Parts: sequence; structure tokens; C-alpha cells
Amino acid sequence: MTQRGFGRMLDVLLIVLGFSFKTTSVMSQDSLSRYEFSRVEMAVDFRIALYGSTSEAANKAAQSAFDRIKQLNDIMSDYDSNSELMRLCSASGPGKPIVVSSDLFTVLEHAQQVSKQSYGAFDVTVGPLTKLWRRARRQKEIPPANDLSAARELIGFQFVKLEAHKRTVELLKEGMRLDLGGIAKGYASDQALAVLKQHGITSALVAAAGDIAVSSPPPDKTHWEVAVESLTRRNEPDLFLKLANQAVSTSGDAYQFVEIDGQRYSHIVDPKTGIGLSHRSSVTVIASTGMQADALATAMSVVGPDQALKLLTHEQSVSCQALILSLDDTGSVQRRQSPGFEKFIRMK
Repeated sequence: MTQRGFGRMLDVLLIVLGFSFKTTSVMSQDSLSRYEFSRVEMAVDFRIALYGSTSEAANKAAQSAFDRIKQLNDIMSDYDSNSELMRLCSASGPGKPIVVSSDLFTVLEHAQQVSKQSYGAFDVTVGPLTKLWRRARRQKEIPPANDLSAARELIGFQFVKLEAHKRTVELLKEGMRLDLGGIAKGYASDQALAVLKQHGITSALVAAAGDIAVSSPPPDKTHWEVAVESLTRRNEPDLFLKLANQAVSTSGDAYQFVEIDGQRYSHIVDPKTGIGLSHRSSVTVIASTGMQADALATAMSVVGPDQALKLLTHEQSVSCQALILSLDDTGSVQRRQSPGFEKFIRMK
């Protein structure tokens, strides 16, 4: 499970081509203008590009989208002790189901699906490990073995009981702590697009660190175009993706890692071992929603390059595609991708 807590997810960055995020706008052939906005929400820089008829309409739509993102942070943050998520962790326990908001239930329900699909590689109950490794990164010391062992006792998606008809969540072990850092930003990007659509904005892009969601293409275009940064950050991006009404998420350790006693540990922690990943890789997932792409990219990172593509089910192979880049023992980049990924690529 990734420790991409809000404010920590700066991993393999997806760069939106042409995004300067200035206050200028560009006229399109059908009199729609391009407007760009940026605001810190969930402790990262959320960026919105949209095409609208007037600056007033664009500003109103973007403001509403940012407000929605803030609302979701208030629900799902594991940094804020007053968030709905943290109140759930404090109040629930064996025999104590708690009614939660539809947003929180939706995210937890999807998280459980991905956890089952990945045999626990993705697991939002990883919160106790998240806390330990945040401290480890500050102190540059591996968490003590007894602390890791105690934390692992509280990990397990099977200890989260959901009742859809009641919309309740029950944590089946005392002291459990949930971390939605590997799924919440994807969901927030989806919801921001939905708000923009309610305001009549049908062509937009929402970017939050390694998560990007897009609606219909810009006027006179067939797609939005994003670039995936190289695994080692030594070169300019040479991989460009063409997307429309889709989302993409990249998970990796290019930015978030710690070196302890000469060993590099990713911010992504394996829920089963409790240890930060040490293999160098990045996983890029294209999916129909940001929530789906976000969670799958995390799960694939945890299982490793050799097993990652096996997580795509037959049903998902239609809507999801993935690219895995990894470094071998010689430092060479190895590339694996799903059969349908190629059609989204425009080479530089």
C-alpha cells in the first residue's frame, strides 16, 4: 500500500503538456476559451484546465470544483484528526458499526474490491505502517522490529466490514487506522470533473500530483495529451499519452523515498511485510476513472514488475491498460505493458 498521504504524493510526476497555469486564456475555433487554475488542496497542488464561454463561468466552475475537493479532504484525510475517516477509526471497533457518508463508503467499497483482486497488495488498513514509515523518513531509521510487528497485527482488509444497505463500516480490530492516500486523490479528481460538468464544462482536465482525470478533448482536438516522466528523471519525457474521458495514475519512488544504511526504501509499503519497497519501478495505469487508476497503480507497484500485469482481470482489460518500468541489476530500464497500452502512446 502506498503511503501517498495527502501532501506526500509527489511520486513519478505526470506532466500535462502546455500547462503553464497562467491567467491567460486561448481562444478556440468555436469561441470557447481555455482557462487554467491552481490551488493547494489535500496538501498538493491541484490543477484544473478547462474550456468555457466566459471567464466568469470558468471561475465559478473551478471554484466549485476546488470546494468539492476540499470537502473530500475533510472527509478522507488521515492527517486531520477531525476528518470523518479519523473519527471512524476512533469510534468504530468490534461490534461498533458506524454510518458513514456516501463518499467515504464509495471509496472504501472500491478499495475492498481492489484489495480482494490484488490479494491484499492494496490495503487501506495500512495506516499503522504509514505512521511508522513517516517517522522513519524523518529520522532516517528503519522502524523497530517490535513496532513493525505490532502494526502488522492491525493490518488486513478482511477486518473492515461494510454493510451497503445500511452504509455502515465496522473495524473488527481495536486500534485500526485507515489510510486512503492511494485512492482518495483519484476519487477527488473524478468528483471535480463531475462538478465542472454540472456547470456546463464538458472539456476539462484535473491534475493532482501523479493523478490526472480528463473529460472530453479540447475543441478541435481528438484527445488530451500528457507526458510520463522517465523512471530515473535523468532525461526529458519521451512517452506521451493520448486520453479522452479517462484517467491515468502513476505510482513509483522517483520522488518519495528514503535511504537508510545504503538501502533505498520507497514510500510505498508492502502491507504484508511492513517494509518500504526496494525495487526501482514506476507503474502507469490508464482507466475509466481516477479512483480505479489510482488504486490499481498502487497495487501493481506492491506486487512488483513480474506480477503487476496479472492483476488486470479479463473485465478490466477493456477499460484498463498499464505500463511498468523497472530497473534491472545493470541499471537498465525494463519495460512491460498490457496489450492495449500501445494505442494510447504518441512517441516524441
